[in-house]
Amino acid sequence: MARLRVYISFIIIFIAVTTSSAALPDNETVTFRATILNQDPNVNKTPNPNHASYDASNASHFAFTPNFTTAKPKVGTTTAPNTVPHFRFHSEDLEESIDKKVERTVWSKEEEDQPEELECPPLGLESLRVKDTQLQASSIKHYGLGPHRGRLNIQSGLEDGDEYDGAWCAKYEDKKQWLEVDALRPTLFTGVILQGRNSIWSWDWVHTYKVQLSNDSMVWKPSMNGSREAVFEGNQDVETPVLALLPEPMVARYLRINPQTWFENGTICLRAEVLGCPIPDPNNIYLLEAEQGSREKLDFRHHNYKEMRKLMKVVNEECPDITRIYSIGKSYQGLKLYVMEISDNPGTHELGEPEFRYVAGMHGNEVLGRELLLNLMQYMCREYKLGNQRVVRLIKETRIHLLPSMNPDGYEMAYKKGSELASWALGRYSYEGIDMNHNFADLNSVMWDAQELETDKSKLINHYFPLPENYTSEHAFVASETRAVINWMQTIPFVLSANLHGGELVVTYPFDMTRDWAPYEHTPTPDDSFFRWLATVYASTNQVMSNPDRRTCHYKDFLQNNNIINGASWHTVPGSMNDFSYLHTNCFEVTVELSCDKFPHASELPTEWENNKESLLVYMEQVHRGIKGVIRDKDTEAGIADAIIKVEDIDHHIRSAFDGDYWRLLNPGEYEVTVSAEGYFSSRRLCRVEYEHYPTICDFHITKTPKQRLREILARGGKIPKDLQLRLRQLRLRKLRASTKAINRRRAQEHRARQRRAD
Repeated sequence: MARLRVYISFIIIFIAVTTSSAALPDNETVTFRATILNQDPNVNKTPNPNHASYDASNASHFAFTPNFTTAKPKVGTTTAPNTVPHFRFHSEDLEESIDKKVERTVWSKEEEDQPEELECPPLGLESLRVKDTQLQASSIKHYGLGPHRGRLNIQSGLEDGDEYDGAWCAKYEDKKQWLEVDALRPTLFTGVILQGRNSIWSWDWVHTYKVQLSNDSMVWKPSMNGSREAVFEGNQDVETPVLALLPEPMVARYLRINPQTWFENGTICLRAEVLGCPIPDPNNIYLLEAEQGSREKLDFRHHNYKEMRKLMKVVNEECPDITRIYSIGKSYQGLKLYVMEISDNPGTHELGEPEFRYVAGMHGNEVLGRELLLNLMQYMCREYKLGNQRVVRLIKETRIHLLPSMNPDGYEMAYKKGSELASWALGRYSYEGIDMNHNFADLNSVMWDAQELETDKSKLINHYFPLPENYTSEHAFVASETRAVINWMQTIPFVLSANLHGGELVVTYPFDMTRDWAPYEHTPTPDDSFFRWLATVYASTNQVMSNPDRRTCHYKDFLQNNNIINGASWHTVPGSMNDFSYLHTNCFEVTVELSCDKFPHASELPTEWENNKESLLVYMEQVHRGIKGVIRDKDTEAGIADAIIKVEDIDHHIRSAFDGDYWRLLNPGEYEVTVSAEGYFSSRRLCRVEYEHYPTICDFHITKTPKQRLREILARGGKIPKDLQLRLRQLRLRKLRASTKAINRRRAQEHRARQRRAD
């Protein structure tokens, strides 16, 4: 029965995910001033070798790179992935590294498939700029289907009939029903975007509708098409957004959407966004300043692949002494995964300096992280030149890596539709149809299976789990982008990271996967207290998350948890990058859900930058919490790679990097730290972590064992020193005494046994 319950729960989750992310139908209807935006037919499908865009040179991407560790994890082994002594990601010259083939096959399409330019931006139903009090309706089925739920792309929970349903639905089925939006000020209305109801169990959408406008909500004037009242085409399914432009833009304060026909097997339900330009009030200077969003002179717009390259090149040229651009690999379609490195010594791992990374765009349609990282690199370059001491200190003490687009293929799909028209799922997956947030090796199951099977707990490993053999085979369905990021993780000794997503407002921390495949269950790591600290640092400094009066994005109220949650407590995510990073490397990583709107309009980017700027900076500073040091050979002073650092009462170890340096993230307190390495005696000391924003230095000098010294001398063909000869003789004598005592004890026991039998 337990297995049956788990199976049923898994099926429910699968239905929920596929319903909200399914590919959309490709039927097209020509209507008056309406555009139906269909999902790319190639999304979520395995690439076709006969497809015009298929690149045979990418076939090799199905084979894994040879530097992956392929050893199957064995209970009792503590072998780490190979430590890479030189970090060989070469700098990219963005003038010379243009792939002409990619330019022809991808960039040529950008000229044809530019997103439709909207005359006016959205009012903000989807982004929640429009408050619940600004939405009214003629009638409602129940509270969970009230006007406050009639927002574009809002997602429902698993249950119909609760307070978090997926649309506004009218109580009555007649042509007198309406959804009303109050813009709060005179506004030039230009269009409406409509969508059906998000639900697992119901199919409801509006086929056609009218639009009325008013200045006082009493007298209404219809939108006209010449001498007749305009009728706009709505939806043909529940998820595809449909844009309808008004024949003549009209100035008013209120707008009503008045359904005329609807799906015959459903009822009147819709989600909407309204396009409009607020009329400036020259007498209200404070309102004008607030509308600007940010005083920073940054490039606040959406950047496609070509524009992203240009911006990164400009930043590199402005700050050549502290920036470097490199690529960690290519997407399936050949777009490079560019990284901006920011450091006072770019291209070099400096002894004792921690490595930090931000990753954005794992889901291509969750674009805010991409733009925030592009803004962040501009900001840090500019502030460093201006002498901002906080930024200068960060750059001098940290090696920072920014990957703005992990899934550039998916982003290009979403970008071509535009911010309001890409739907909830278009561009989420890679070109091969892979969700990269479920695409990393499931090392959680490897660890938990070993814990259940092994009776001697001292033989268990708790860190640096190698990749399973089935994951590294040439038949493994793993995205080329995922492979590139894993290679990046294995090459650079990252200490701290954050994975930037969108569609919610919350920070999640590992583990993301439940232990017994339950749909959700609190599943903490041994470092749970520090992960909670990391999540709290970002959430508490984010201007929107920290607002106690903000409303729920969709159906989960994260305010009650202070906007942080254990990932598995929300929903189980096997193969997440957070869990993989923790179990396969030294790096701690959280996921930041940045906004309710996955693809906010460009007009909202300045505000989003201000919402997240402090969070992005203060989170990076956490890489300097805890202890750090260098583990050296006591005799030669050489750094020791792959030394194991154990903290008492925390069942998760880390390892030293190639030069012997290490970083262990810890909350304030006193810790007993033990260091061990193959061929060396272990060493132990107390290390105290203070509350200040700098790490405690805990260096270790450890001594080789006599056997290791002898092994090295014999390998060199050298002569054994007298002190080592004496030490080895003492060890042999000690071993001889121990074995003699054991033999004598055994003989005495046998003698007593014979006497008892004789008696």
